[in-house]
Amino acid sequence: MEKQFLTVTDERTGKTYRLPIQNGTVNTMDLRQIKTDPDDFGLMGYDPGYKNTASCKSSITFIDGERGILLYRGYPIDQIAENYNFLETAYLIINGEFPTGAEYDKWSWNITHHTMLHENIKKFMEGFRYDAHPMGILISTLAALSTFYPDSRNIEDPESRRLQIYRLLGKVPTIAAAAYRHSMGLPYNYPDNTLSYTGNFLNMLFKMTEPKYEPNPVLEKALDTLFILHADHEQNCSASTMRGVGSSHSDPFCAVAAAAAALYGPLHGGANEMVLRMLKEIGSKDKVGAYIKRVKAGEVLLMGFGHRVYKNYDPRARIIKNIADQVFDVTGRNPMLDIALELERIALEDEYFVERKLYPNVDFYSGIIYQAMGFPVALYPVLFAIGRTAGWLAQWEEMLLDPDQKIHRPRQIYIGKTHRDVPRLKGKKKSEAMA
Repeated sequence: MEKQFLTVTDERTGKTYRLPIQNGTVNTMDLRQIKTDPDDFGLMGYDPGYKNTASCKSSITFIDGERGILLYRGYPIDQIAENYNFLETAYLIINGEFPTGAEYDKWSWNITHHTMLHENIKKFMEGFRYDAHPMGILISTLAALSTFYPDSRNIEDPESRRLQIYRLLGKVPTIAAAAYRHSMGLPYNYPDNTLSYTGNFLNMLFKMTEPKYEPNPVLEKALDTLFILHADHEQNCSASTMRGVGSSHSDPFCAVAAAAAALYGPLHGGANEMVLRMLKEIGSKDKVGAYIKRVKAGEVLLMGFGHRVYKNYDPRARIIKNIADQVFDVTGRNPMLDIALELERIALEDEYFVERKLYPNVDFYSGIIYQAMGFPVALYPVLFAIGRTAGWLAQWEEMLLDPDQKIHRPRQIYIGKTHRDVPRLKGKKKSEAMA
């Protein structure tokens, strides 16, 4: 392909520069040559929130926000959700292709046989207050795991990395279930290796005194699909945190803990909880119109609509909307669904929202489904983290293997005081001030 260039003229000096364009980007280090004099540091880009800055090259996830497209390793998300389970999807995201039968057997066996927690970890978790947030427990326990597996620091060994991937994919659901049981004052359940990945998670959550827990297949499939939809989403806040912490060559347990901490925020993993609060505030279908008027007046926000990336209908939201009907056939219809459907109908027809390209995102329906399945609101970001662990690990390993990557160290624009001498303390001699 013929080389492409961006020609820039610096009107401060009159000099012209030719900057190479690769993959639709300009390397911001090429801006450093643009100076007013030899002592000048050089030009930098300024992009708060990284709205238009590419920090890496990746082959994991592709998003076309204008057309509402989401691909994992080139495969459309709707086709994956329809034909594959979460563990197969995790294999695809981390390894680049779907597994063969033999590869899947080995993959699922290794993950399944790393679901157990060290008994000391259970004691560690029991030390949290009865009302501790499950996400706080998950984050703290993930970080604590690094002390149990010191070999995880050997990140340059492919076999060691693979072992930590098995451990994390296996143990995150166990920790998540234990965090839930802790908040309910219930004893922790041990994993059942005869169940599927998602079925075992439901077992660890909800098994009571029955000898064998049998998950409802409809709910098991629905939750498994939700894990798939949350598995990766390009360079979002938590994924970039995983890469940032991992770039210092931290062990993956601490890096995943940091990513989970980023997910904990209400602007990221807590968004579906905000949707539920909004629906509760609206109260009934006939009050939706009045709420829409308040949104237009700037009095309240329309939660679950719009996205930094998507300027079209979030493809994950379409899939979740279809799942909702299957779940409600089992659990009974969630009364909030009628409010949500009316809210969506009005918003998609109203010129105010159409002009702003505010379409439902993945959080709009997921919270309603979680609630119908019996999950407390505090567990929602934990459920998100289970699926997203696969994406975090894929991003982490891709970053480690990328020769272009260095320890993350963004630049800043200093706007503070220039050099000034420290004032002498009033009423004190210099010798006293130094004492």
